[in-house]
Amino acid sequence: MEKETNFSNGILGLACILFSTLGYSQADSIPAVSEKVHHVEPLFIDLVRDLGARKGEKELNIGANFSNTTSYSQYDVLAEYEFAPIDRLGLEAEVGFSFYDGHNASSDTPKNKMEALKLSAQYSFYVSEEHKTTMALGYAQIFELTDFSSYNSSLFVKEIVYSPFFVAAKRWGDSFHTLIFTGPEFKHKLQTDYTDVDWQFNTSFHYELPNSSHFIGVEFNKELVHSKFEMTMRPQVKLQINDALALGVVTGFPLTKSEEKFSSFFRVIYEL
Repeated sequence: MEKETNFSNGILGLACILFSTLGYSQADSIPAVSEKVHHVEPLFIDLVRDLGARKGEKELNIGANFSNTTSYSQYDVLAEYEFAPIDRLGLEAEVGFSFYDGHNASSDTPKNKMEALKLSAQYSFYVSEEHKTTMALGYAQIFELTDFSSYNSSLFVKEIVYSPFFVAAKRWGDSFHTLIFTGPEFKHKLQTDYTDVDWQFNTSFHYELPNSSHFIGVEFNKELVHSKFEMTMRPQVKLQINDALALGVVTGFPLTKSEEKFSSFFRVIYEL
């Protein structure tokens, strides 16, 4: 437990120092109204807040995911609340639930559970309207929870994930957008006091319809899990219903050998 506490405090302390340093170092160079470059945000691995966020921005997301494996089907629902307390800094709280349905009585089906509680921060340290480019650093603290039936017999929090990340986005002309989201995930299992290190490297390409906020595109979600490379392609489309409301639809196709098969994801986005 002492090792876990020291590790957690160290990561959190580093994140606080990083954000403070970035804020002070740019205090004199950021104008009263910060620059902000419009970028398309991926729908599956979405960002904590818009890159170059402006103070006062708020957003509520509701998502639902369906995925099919060789032995069971999985249904996920999530809710996210994002806001920007100051220019360029985004904060987010997310909670998710997972429900499972086995294909047969003998299948090894996970139990229903509140999947995780996720708290995230993201700071855009470089914003250039001239180059239509934004870069950001962020950090996510994720608490993986046990299943509903084990609340009285095991640890409520099974795993803590420490996830620093880097984001770089560029707009090409008025309609084409590219984005990279990457970083390690330190997964600390509380029962065994053991930490795994996985990596994620996500790239996305989007085309935004002229004079609108509708877009089509694709994400390539790549992970290195236990030294095994996994990649899923996720074509997607976003429909802007009105100034505040948008609907996103995503499909998933594994490109490497995986237990997971076809998946689909839906996101409702509401700007407050």
